[in-house]
Amino acid sequence: MFSKNNKSGNGNGTGLDARAEVAVKAVPSIISADLAIDGNLNSGGEIQVDGVVNGDIKCKALIVGVKGSVVGEVIAQTVRMHGAVKGMVRAKSVFLASTARMSGDVEHESLAIEPGAYMEGHCKRITETGVTPVEVPRQPERPMIGTARVGGMPKPAIAAT
Repeated sequence: MFSKNNKSGNGNGTGLDARAEVAVKAVPSIISADLAIDGNLNSGGEIQVDGVVNGDIKCKALIVGVKGSVVGEVIAQTVRMHGAVKGMVRAKSVFLASTARMSGDVEHESLAIEPGAYMEGHCKRITETGVTPVEVPRQPERPMIGTARVGGMPKPAIAAT
């Protein structure tokens, strides 16, 4: 119980490294409703925008609150939109709530839009590798031998009864 040998190795008795503990308990960066930012935001974590951001946002996860507004390009893993975004959004997963107002193009792997959401722009599905799917060429039509019709379907056979 009171031995000098500490199995956790960090002295706090939790068994977690201090850096891992900080990463687990990371809270989102919040742009509150009374804050307006002119400039770009870069984060390795989550950003919640309840105020106004005029600039590009790059982060792991973005949540735009009902009163939140973003004017600029958004690049993230996941985007949950309840407020307004004007600009291009590129994310693996995009969710537009019924209160969302989106003006701009969306590049996504997964897209969900609730009824009532406003969306103006193009939606483009992207793959994780960024490679567009290859279109399979159509086989040319072969002429039918022994039919009187050229370029059409052969006449159906009539069975005698």
